[in-house]
Amino acid sequence: MTDPATAPAPLPARLCVVVGATGAMGSVITERLVARGLRVVAVGRDADALEKLVQGRTESIVACPADIADDEAIETIRAAVDEPVLLALFAAGLPVRGSADTIEPGLLGTAANIKVAGPVRLLRAVREHLVDGSRFVAIAGSLGLEPGPLDAGPGTANAALLNLMHQISALYGPKGVAAITVAPGPIDTPRLREFARVQSAETGTPIEQIWKGFVDKTSLGRLPTLPEIAWLIETLLAPEAAILHGGVINADTGTRHAVH
Repeated sequence: MTDPATAPAPLPARLCVVVGATGAMGSVITERLVARGLRVVAVGRDADALEKLVQGRTESIVACPADIADDEAIETIRAAVDEPVLLALFAAGLPVRGSADTIEPGLLGTAANIKVAGPVRLLRAVREHLVDGSRFVAIAGSLGLEPGPLDAGPGTANAALLNLMHQISALYGPKGVAAITVAPGPIDTPRLREFARVQSAETGTPIEQIWKGFVDKTSLGRLPTLPEIAWLIETLLAPEAAILHGGVINADTGTRHAVH
């Protein structure tokens, strides 16, 4: 028999909103949340990809076609949210690359519109449904903390996102909403493996050497996996995870080396 004193507290809500739900990371996270018995409003630009994600599970997953880079996404997401929100997760990717020498300057604005204005749009869409115990979580990426010489777009945008999340934590912490940032390093995904393949083809460097370069930056000797990141997101739903409010979780298998 479970001791009432040690029994887990009931969740304050059952609805999750995932922006970037059809991406490699977002889809794995969505599947994990659904397996737990939660409902998910899956937000993505590709209606066909959303339909494949739902696969007839309309009671568990609500397809919400919307471009988080457009202000119209606010009303579209808001219309799909019909109950208190347990988790609002920003997991949209950033298709911008290049150094300060090579990147089109305007693409820095594109990066900020997705990675900084995007979470603001998500917040505006769900804020009336956030309750005591809700989680507002953003995937930022370690390049916002330790950018390399070729990371002008993701480095700059993720650094701004880290700042924004601190602001949101100050605004919503008094309401009982925990704002948490997750900063993975490179993750073992099909997209990263394709990037390594393209880089190998362009430079003549063996793909094994390029992949080893990613792995050698970690201290664990391997990259994080998508199921591990999904597990981490699920753990943030525990009532005890409120103590992580305002913090940044470096889920990067030791990629970040700074002590501050």
